[in-house]
Amino acid sequence: MEQQNVEQQVTRGLGAFQSTEQRTYPFPTEIISLPSKGLCYPETSPLSKGEITIKLMTAKEEDILTSANLVKKGVHLDKLLESVVVEPGVNVNDLLVGDKNAILISSRVLAFGPEYEVTVNDPNENEAVKTIVDLSKIQIKEVDESKLNRNNEYSYTLPISKSNIKFRLLTHGDELAIQKDIEALQKTTKGSNEITSRYRRIITEVDGVRDAGTISNFVSNRLLAGDSKALRKEIASMSPDLDLKFEYESPFTGEKEALRIPFGVDFFYPTE
Repeated sequence: MEQQNVEQQVTRGLGAFQSTEQRTYPFPTEIISLPSKGLCYPETSPLSKGEITIKLMTAKEEDILTSANLVKKGVHLDKLLESVVVEPGVNVNDLLVGDKNAILISSRVLAFGPEYEVTVNDPNENEAVKTIVDLSKIQIKEVDESKLNRNNEYSYTLPISKSNIKFRLLTHGDELAIQKDIEALQKTTKGSNEITSRYRRIITEVDGVRDAGTISNFVSNRLLAGDSKALRKEIASMSPDLDLKFEYESPFTGEKEALRIPFGVDFFYPTE
């Protein structure tokens, strides 16, 4: 009965959950809705139907989350994602970042329940406060679905330079590649290139040219800061994802405010 209540709570927030009947698995599974509704994937992709089958976390996934080696390398959540996604034909690297977020948070709710204790900084008194976030109330972010397409490539004219570019929404695989690029540069120059590394993956065409060298040169030398800010805003506005905010009520003033959920180290393995 307790598990059923958790599933009902999740349904109100993250999307439709149902037991898997059409396929038999040797472990418990659920089907969850993706924030993208599958609109950014080719019709041939199993992700195009807008939902995905995941397995409920077991002791195997607890091993992953508590592996000192995986945690040290910073890949424990990547390995967790690979372990829980059991939808036939799905490569987790193809998942849009927002869809990946939905899978991980749904997995956590189904495993440990919707209550998540966090410490936030009270905006009014600047004091650290412990509070409970109800993860089942997380909603899918509203986006203009008419802008999305199955090629996951979008045209945009930069407002200052007037350059015409095409860009794509990042996937989990892109995020992994970007992190490798950043780490490689840090080893050689000790510098930071997170923004430019991201743009080299995001931008696919500049003024009709799709050559990687041209795009890299544009990102490093011609992408104006004002255009960069506008592009980030455009991408954020149309990226399918979860609205990762909760309503915080100050114990000092009683005022309510929407705060971003802080994800601590105990999110996927809460302390008892």
